Amino acid sequence: MQVYRKQIKRRNALRVVSLLLAAAFVTGCMQTRMQARLKDSDRSFAAGSILSLPDGRPIDFDTLVAELAETPVVFVGESHTSRSHHAIQLKILTALADLRPEISVGMEMFDVDYQPLLDRWSAGELSLEQLVEATHWYANWRYDITLYEELLTFVKDRKLRLVALNIPPHIPPKISTGGLDSLLPSEKSYLPRRLDTSDSRHREWVERIFRQHNLRGRKKFDYFYAAQCVWEDKMAESIVASLGSGQMVVLAGNGHIIRKFGIPDRVSGRNGLETRTVYLVTAGSTFTLADGDYVWVTPR
Repeated sequence: MQVYRKQIKRRNALRVVSLLLAAAFVTGCMQTRMQARLKDSDRSFAAGSILSLPDGRPIDFDTLVAELAETPVVFVGESHTSRSHHAIQLKILTALADLRPEISVGMEMFDVDYQPLLDRWSAGELSLEQLVEATHWYANWRYDITLYEELLTFVKDRKLRLVALNIPPHIPPKISTGGLDSLLPSEKSYLPRRLDTSDSRHREWVERIFRQHNLRGRKKFDYFYAAQCVWEDKMAESIVASLGSGQMVVLAGNGHIIRKFGIPDRVSGRNGLETRTVYLVTAGSTFTLADGDYVWVTPR
C-alpha cells in the first residue's frame, strides 16, 4: 500500500510538472503572437508600438501626430476586417482634425460616382442607413458597415469633407480578365488620365501575389497588373483633384500603401507634394523597414 501511495504521489508530481511546462509553452506562444517581428531580425515589438522608419526608432503618439500634421497627404492603412485598425485610424484622424479643422478624409471604400451622396453625409442630411442604401455599400464594398461607423460618424459630426476615391468596382475585374481594350466606352471614361506601369518594385510585388493564387479567368499577368495600376492611379488622381490647399487623411487597405508604390508615390508624381504612410501591422505578423514611413503594431 505504501509503495502504491508513493507511485501515486510521483505520478501526480509528474502531472503537475507537465501542466506547468504546457502552461509555460502556451504563455510563451501567446507572448510571441502578441508581438510583431521585424523580418530577418531578432527584433520584435509589442502591440501599441509605433516605429519611425526606415531606422525602426520607437516614437510616441504625440510625436507621430506632430510629424503628420505638416504633411499634405497622410495615408493610414488597414486590414479591412480589423476593428483595432479602424480604431487607430479614428485616433489619428481625431488628433489631426483637432490641429487642422479644414482636414478632409479620402476613402477607398466609395467610388467617385457617389461623391454627391458623401457631400450630403458630411452636411448631416443622411442617416447611416440611408448612406448604406444609397451608396450600395453591401453590393460594392461588402464589409460590415459597423467597422466604419465610428469613422463615418466622426466625419459627419465635424462636418469634414468626405472624398470618394475609387473607380467603380466592376471595372478592375474586367481589366484583369480581358485587358484595357475590353472595356466599354462608358467604362473607359473612368480611367485615370495617366497610367504608370513602369515601377519595377511595384510590378514585382504584385506579380508575387499573382503567382501565389490561381485566380480563375486571370491567366495573363499583364492584364492583372494593368488592373492594379488603374485602381491605384485612379485613387491617386482623385486625391490630387480634391486636395486643394488643405490636408487629407486617406483610409485605404495596406496593400495600396505598402512601400508607397501603390497610391502614395502616384500622388507625389502628380503634384510633387509630400506623403506619409502609417502602416498597421497586426501582432503575430512580420514587417520590413521599407513598408512605410511609420509602423504601428496593433492587437490581434
